[in-house]
Amino acid sequence: MVSLSPAADGIDLSRAAQVSARIDRLPAVATLWRLVALLSIGGFFELYDLFQTAYISPGLIRDGIFATGNLGVFGFSDQAAFASATFLGLFLGASLLSPIADRFGRRAIFTFALIWYTVATVLMGVQSSALGIICMRFLVGIGLGIELVTIDTYLSELVPKRMRSSAFAFAFFVQFLSVPAVALMSWWLVPQTPFGYSGWRWVVIASAVFALFVWWLRARLPESPRWLAQQGRFAEAEGILDRLEARCVKEHGQALETPVPEAVSIEGHGRFADIWQAPYRRRAVMLIVFHVFQAIGFFGFGNWLPALLSGQGVSVTHSLGYAFVITLAYPLGPLLFVRYANRFENKWQIVGSALGTMIFGSLFAFQTTATGLIVCGVMITFCNAWLSFAYHSYQSELFPTNIRARAVGFCYSFSRLSTVFSSLLIGFFLDHFGTPGVLTFIVCSMLIVMITIGRFGPRTRNLALENIAH
Repeated sequence: MVSLSPAADGIDLSRAAQVSARIDRLPAVATLWRLVALLSIGGFFELYDLFQTAYISPGLIRDGIFATGNLGVFGFSDQAAFASATFLGLFLGASLLSPIADRFGRRAIFTFALIWYTVATVLMGVQSSALGIICMRFLVGIGLGIELVTIDTYLSELVPKRMRSSAFAFAFFVQFLSVPAVALMSWWLVPQTPFGYSGWRWVVIASAVFALFVWWLRARLPESPRWLAQQGRFAEAEGILDRLEARCVKEHGQALETPVPEAVSIEGHGRFADIWQAPYRRRAVMLIVFHVFQAIGFFGFGNWLPALLSGQGVSVTHSLGYAFVITLAYPLGPLLFVRYANRFENKWQIVGSALGTMIFGSLFAFQTTATGLIVCGVMITFCNAWLSFAYHSYQSELFPTNIRARAVGFCYSFSRLSTVFSSLLIGFFLDHFGTPGVLTFIVCSMLIVMITIGRFGPRTRNLALENIAH
């Protein structure tokens, strides 16, 4: 807790409470949705990079760079090593470096991470050995790990409580457009060699154009007023809100509601030990267990989709085509929930989406026709997309502003660590038990997700962040 004189303490707490109340009374007008969209564009770049694993691997294998089975550079499949390197980097970025967003601000770290992984991705695209590609992918993962946590933290603090879940749904609609984008580009380019360069390199190097948007994005995004208030920088926070409110009043066409301040404390710089104080300790443990098992379901299906389709007897060319159709459900899921997401508790949305993955994952294992595979694949993807925006919104609500990025990053990093090892396990199950074995692994993991969140998750719907935190 920041040490202040009684008078200063009262004044500062009142100003901090006013900042929070002013954000929560903002109407859901175009100005706020534009800010959500700008943050989402940064997320689009990340997920484009993140979902490359499944789609460029066939090209790397065809070029003789990646080997399968025990012929890989580390004694196992290079695709599995590539996925594991990605998630090991994500783990380190989220767990060790995400606290810098609490220290230096959301806007600065958003920009820094965007530059980091864009440069690392370009360097990966010019490598010619499996070891070089896997090492560069590890660096890409570190940047992605910082960025994903920063966006969640940034978004939750920037929008009012009445539109928080819907804002995350819209953000993930934009971000998930990257999945069919990378699938389509891979379907088109991976089998070809434009201008004498392998198609997978074009898919990867396309990330370079994203760097052009970095400063354009940064110039249009304000710093989080909640974070500024926690740093005692009230004049900056209030100036940002003055400008936001002026635009909102113009678009809303009427005066804003009178702000109703909630109890707010000024915590100062957070520490790792703060995560383990009540009530955050219980929430952190819950999220760690959740993330270990949700990652198996989400990335187990997403990163291995073409391989799972091939395991059901689909050719490589057709598996990439089917995978593209299935990935269209990634943006469709969040888009359908934009209007309705705020009507339901995030914890029950997580439980419902995990149940859907269990049901359709079980059905996928028994499909033998193209139609059956695509329908079940679309529904699994739809449920995974629903799960994704619901839990990203939920985890960012459970901790106070001064440790939000640190706590979310630490808990979220366990999904990355889980995927490092689950990628190897899925490769083992696929080799020895086929697609049904992988899907059984996924279904059991989602059952644990349902029990963990359904039993231990607190309610957050339409509550101010400060109310939930304390």
